[in-house]
Formats: sequence, structure tokens, C-alpha cells
Amino acid sequence: MTTAAAATTMRLSSPFKAPPLRPPCHRVVPSRRGPGRAGLAVSAAAGGSPPTVLVTGAGGRTGQIVYKKLKEKADQFVARGLVRTPDSKSKIDGGDDVFIGDIRDPGSIAPAIDGIDALIILTSGVPKMKPGFDPSKGGRPEFYFEEGSDPEQVDWIGQKNQIDAAKSIGVKQIVLVGSMGGTDLNHPLNKLGNGNILVWKRKAEQYLADSGVPYTIIRAGGLQDKDGGVRELIVGKDDEILKTETKTIARADVAEVCIQALLFEEAKFKAFDLASKPEGEGTPTTDFKSVFAQIATRF
Repeated sequence: MTTAAAATTMRLSSPFKAPPLRPPCHRVVPSRRGPGRAGLAVSAAAGGSPPTVLVTGAGGRTGQIVYKKLKEKADQFVARGLVRTPDSKSKIDGGDDVFIGDIRDPGSIAPAIDGIDALIILTSGVPKMKPGFDPSKGGRPEFYFEEGSDPEQVDWIGQKNQIDAAKSIGVKQIVLVGSMGGTDLNHPLNKLGNGNILVWKRKAEQYLADSGVPYTIIRAGGLQDKDGGVRELIVGKDDEILKTETKTIARADVAEVCIQALLFEEAKFKAFDLASKPEGEGTPTTDFKSVFAQIATRF
């Protein structure tokens, strides 16, 4: 496992400028757990009450995996999901533990947030291809964001609403999944639909880091629909992984890291890039505590 050397980060004071990010003030929120307990999870068998974890964006391809994994760990967590539509709820076979709400409307997500111990944010703006593209004619497709669903509304305002709501109830930890590439204003993802999606994601990350809530920010590489648990994971800082040949990661591995981040104190107040070696190279990662421990405690 290697860790890229950390470079100077950037603070986004506006969507189109990137002056240096200032380090957040790490105000440690007092924990409601007993002393000496590692991470958030509490074993029901030990007489404790498992923490309630809300996954927002639970209808998405990565969110579905996180929600399912939490449900499978009923002795450690009480799973909740937040989706935007009834169709999304049906897609994940959601029951009373799956709420329908719009992250752009704080009031609509309040019932899902109420009473949770941790929040995993997997919401993201999704660009759509403009109709009429013919690949046989060459050129590149054009993309757009639906009105009101652009990155500013979803990846900034929507995530800010979630962070504010979770902080207001004294949540113990927030795990936020973003994307690598945020240090480069000219990254191709920013050009999709002229949405500057990485810029707005980075702004939300900084807001979380400044909130005082214990956080884990995971900037994932290119997401792949492959099996997890069979690759060696790589963590880094400031997009240095993008300079290598290893730039992708399975959604299932991102989902596992989200959950493991709730289990170890070493994951708190950490922001890092995440990718993996190709399957068959290296040793599949199982020691997540060591992964988190090697990451510097800063944004």
C-alpha cells in the first residue's frame, strides 16, 4: 500500500476560482460512546444499541451497495436510506427504513436525518447526454443537467443541507464520497454540461471539514461495476494518483471503505483519494485500520 505525498490543497471561495484551501479547525465533537471503544459500531450482542446510519443517494449504483452492506451487518448498524423518488425506493426493495426526500429541500430530509448517529453522503449531480448524438459521425457527445439538478444545486447546496441537518442533531460522523480531480479546474468532468461538478463537490468537502463534525472524505477514482474485496487499495492526496496508471476502483470497494470508516477512529478527520491496483496485482486489502492510519490528519 502506498500513500502519495501530500501537496498544498486549495480552498474554493467561488465556483470558478481556486485559491488555497485553508486547513479546517478540527473541533472534536464530544462522543456519546463509552471510553476506549474503537469506531462507531456497537455490538448488539454486547448489550449496546447499534448506531443508526443513513445513506443518502441510496438508489444510486454505489449507494445501493452501501445500503445493502449495512443491512447485512444488522448486529453492528441500523441501516436507513434516503432516495428521491418512489421508483428508487422500489428499486432497492426499501421498507420503512427508506425515506423519500429532496436534498435541495431541508424540510423534506429532516425525517430521515432525525435520530441518526452517522451519515454517509452518496448524492451527486448526474449529467445527461443530449439527444441526437450519432457516434458513427464522429465527434463527442454533449451533456446537460436537468433544470434544478445541476451540480451547484445537488453537490453544493444539497450536500450543505445534509451536513447542516446532521450537525444540528449532534451526528457523530459524516462520510462524504466525492471524486478525484478536484485540484484541476480544467478537469474534463468540470466541462460536462458546463457544470463544474468537481468544483462544487470540493466546496462541499471544505464546508464539511470546517463544520466541526468528525468527517471522512473519500475522493474516489473512476468507478467500476466490479466485484469488491479482490484488489489492493491505494490511498493518496491531491490527485497524485491521477499521475499513475492506477485511477479506478470498484464501487463495491468504495462502499466497503465507507462502512469501515465508521469502525475506526483512525478514519476521522481524514480526506483522501482512493483507487486500487488491478486485480491480481498486490494483496487484497483487509486491514482497513492501517489504511486509515497512514493518511495525514488534515483536509
